[in-house]
Amino acid sequence: MTPRLLKLPSSLKTFVLALGTATLLLACSQNQTQQVKQTKPILIDGSSTVYPITAAIVKEYNAQSPADDLDVKVDFSGTGGGFRKFCAGETDISNASRPILKQEMEVCKKNNISYLELPVAFDVLTIVVNPKNTWANDITVAELKKLWEPQAEGKIKTWNQIRASWPNQPINLYGPGKDSGTFDYFTAAVVGEEKASRNDYQASEDDEIIARGVMNDPNALGYFGYAYYQERPGDLKALAVDNQKGSGPIIPSSNATEIEKYRPLTRPLFIYVNAVAAQDNPAMNDFLDFYMQKAPKVVQNVGYIAFDPEDYTKLYRNFHKTKVGTVFGGKSEFNLTLDEVLTKRAEY
Repeated sequence: MTPRLLKLPSSLKTFVLALGTATLLLACSQNQTQQVKQTKPILIDGSSTVYPITAAIVKEYNAQSPADDLDVKVDFSGTGGGFRKFCAGETDISNASRPILKQEMEVCKKNNISYLELPVAFDVLTIVVNPKNTWANDITVAELKKLWEPQAEGKIKTWNQIRASWPNQPINLYGPGKDSGTFDYFTAAVVGEEKASRNDYQASEDDEIIARGVMNDPNALGYFGYAYYQERPGDLKALAVDNQKGSGPIIPSSNATEIEKYRPLTRPLFIYVNAVAAQDNPAMNDFLDFYMQKAPKVVQNVGYIAFDPEDYTKLYRNFHKTKVGTVFGGKSEFNLTLDEVLTKRAEY
């Protein structure tokens, strides 16, 4: 499948600008990158889902900058693990696959950490099985809930317990660990309660490990961000998901036109920027300018859904016009209309 740019309607462009304007950064031109003498390192951590985007941009940024002028480091520990470091003041940028939670907001506030919330892409959570699985081609949201809810632990053990026509064979589950934003988003969207999940599955904060687990287990089922499936479509089989809203099973893809049909398993991806670090470290402005310039191409190459290039440009140019914080109220939200999102921002 060929990734496509997400051409935003005017209302969604307003949403992107509203989110993007939540910053205090000043615009810098790309050719300033090599001229910036960095006084402090830029430390980035957080989501393994967003990691491929940020890591690719950091690699490109480092490659065109003198080594002695630059120190940008990126790692991943999961969205939750990343926010713990970020709200403790240990990192400057936190990759996140869901909005910052209330308890994380409280820790940031306690530690006087103000932040800027910037959307960088859209993702479709992908349900995968082993290619040797010949019986499962699609699954409903209700079946996913039955499989992953806490009550299923120790009880739902075979495929035919999910759908009678499937075989009486073990079903082995693989998924993100509890520090993962993907775990938070999936449990909230599918089970109906954030962090509510059965525990008897192979868990990891590293999506590569989840992917390899499913690849090596004919009875496996797992979930993660679309980019990790996109990297190995021949080694994994993606299930079409039926949200039971009338569209039928929809195969996950980076096709922008399919986003609404795939809800609730679509989500924005973010970076959160420490506002004080952005003010104190001139190289932060340069790096974030570079990030927004490169994001459209990198997001597509990685396998997620990119905004239109002009929206990234407007996002960055309007950074300095808005206050810090989040428009999501400390929790993941699903199926909000654009007007509702804009109203929430206006009331913030």
